[in-house]
Amino acid sequence: MELNIWEIALRLGLAVIFGGLVGFERETHNRPAGFRTHILVCTGSALIMMVSAYGFLNEFGTGYQLDPGRIAAQVVTGIGFLGAGTILQQRGSIRGLTTAASIWVVSGIGLATGIGFYAGAVLATMLVLISLLYLGRVDRKILQRRRIKILQIKSVDQPGMLSRVTGVISESKLDIKKAYLQAHEYDSSLEKDVVEIELALVAPQNFDESFLFSRLSGLSGILNIVWQGEDIPVYKMERE
Repeated sequence: MELNIWEIALRLGLAVIFGGLVGFERETHNRPAGFRTHILVCTGSALIMMVSAYGFLNEFGTGYQLDPGRIAAQVVTGIGFLGAGTILQQRGSIRGLTTAASIWVVSGIGLATGIGFYAGAVLATMLVLISLLYLGRVDRKILQRRRIKILQIKSVDQPGMLSRVTGVISESKLDIKKAYLQAHEYDSSLEKDVVEIELALVAPQNFDESFLFSRLSGLSGILNIVWQGEDIPVYKMERE
């Protein structure tokens, strides 16, 4: 089977539309990969799929078995590097995972369009848009509100204190959404500089904070721990 120019134009045009729809949603949220990037990924994937499936039909004689998915399969691997470039780490939080996932899905939509699997491409685009437009609101308003916990720590200013605190948080299987380090203040009773660390943590619904408190209070220099606005007197360290 060979594709005529109109079928090629149709498939590439649909790839532009599908990728553009997803990219436009990302663009409105000022994400690192937006409208043009998603169009390019989707169109390129569609073209690679067509080349893989139809581009070599006249290059070989009879007796050869072609694998139409051989070249196209590399798109799945290669798109990971592009997606990784959209993931940013800023002030203790990770951003760009949803955009990286949308690029990966758009590449799959492009492959489906390139091979002529229009129903799959249309349905996938609709589901991606529903996920980005509506499920994100559900996550922000309901799920994340219940999972995000605020941890405030007062400690003596010591080299590496923040890294030790984040290490304990990592051991507790928590993700850091935001981290703030307050300016140094001199405590005359301790005769030392004191800092305050505020962390917004993403915790699972059944998270047991006792392990976190016991590990944090065991760190040298910790003066006070506040969890969700409540002081934790049991784990408060005595000032030296």
